Amino acid sequence: WWSLFSCNIRMASSSSACIKIAGVVLKIIKHYQEEGQGNEVVQGVLLGLVVDDRLEITNCFPFPQHTEDDADFDEVQYQMEMMRSLRHVNIDHLHVGWYQSTYYGSFVTRALLDSQFSYQHAIEESVVLIYDPIKTAQGSLSLKAYRLTPKLMEVCKEKDFSPEALKKANIAYENMFEEVPIVIKNSYLINVMLWELEKKSAVADRHELLSLASSNHLGKSLQLLMDRVDEMSQDIVKYNTYLRNVSKQQQQKHQYQQRRQQENIQRQSRGEAPLPEEDINKLFKPPQPPPRMESLLIAGQINTYCQNIKEFNAQNLGKLFMAQALQDYNN
Repeated sequence: WWSLFSCNIRMASSSSACIKIAGVVLKIIKHYQEEGQGNEVVQGVLLGLVVDDRLEITNCFPFPQHTEDDADFDEVQYQMEMMRSLRHVNIDHLHVGWYQSTYYGSFVTRALLDSQFSYQHAIEESVVLIYDPIKTAQGSLSLKAYRLTPKLMEVCKEKDFSPEALKKANIAYENMFEEVPIVIKNSYLINVMLWELEKKSAVADRHELLSLASSNHLGKSLQLLMDRVDEMSQDIVKYNTYLRNVSKQQQQKHQYQQRRQQENIQRQSRGEAPLPEEDINKLFKPPQPPPRMESLLIAGQINTYCQNIKEFNAQNLGKLFMAQALQDYNN
């Protein structure tokens, strides 16, 4: 992956805001290799500064892994001590976001949404870097930066995730997160190290990029996709149940009002006073609508899985056509 790391750079236009990353990517990769196992997520803090319309990430440090026995561990205090120590040695110590690894692209969660809102509410330019080690191991550096869209930030500030509020704000899973272009800048020492690693890499390791075996990765991605589709189906059932309850209550209200109206007509015919007015909303409390934010997050995660499967299959199709051409040439 080191040869691809040095060339896999997504450039941004000068007119748009972008992120410049210098000397941080290898630290994130090293953090996952040392502490990440399977679907275990590693996280850390991003440090840097804002220059004009560009966010420069120049340093980072990981969140330490702690167990239930470390109940007294204070993450906020740990971050403050780390940034204080970096400031003492004249290293960029401004908090500009955080990073997180992902397992087969599973990162669109409520925890990520809440964390990014906290960062972005304090510092508008804050981003979250998502590193996919599985995709990177297949020969393509997967590192993306995301921010919450202004519309979603307003909804999160109001803390109203009802269907009406999300519909009024025109929030859909497509416009929850915005991807920020990344420019990776390596120092000369890192470039020399990558060149040395590329020279020492075995030829067999490079041939692994041409492997046609894909059942494990594709099967796991499809399994995760089906799990999310099942969750979406259950969420749809809950929402349909809510709509049926609302419709049923509306019918009960209408029947109650008709009975009251008929009874008042009878009382007036007997010369009696009509029944006093009552607050019908107190008699029929409206059912609570299910929160729709979870549905949007599930839909966003399904879309991410579909995009990953699409990219993976496109690469495999290219390998198959190339293998067929080589076979035809040899024959």
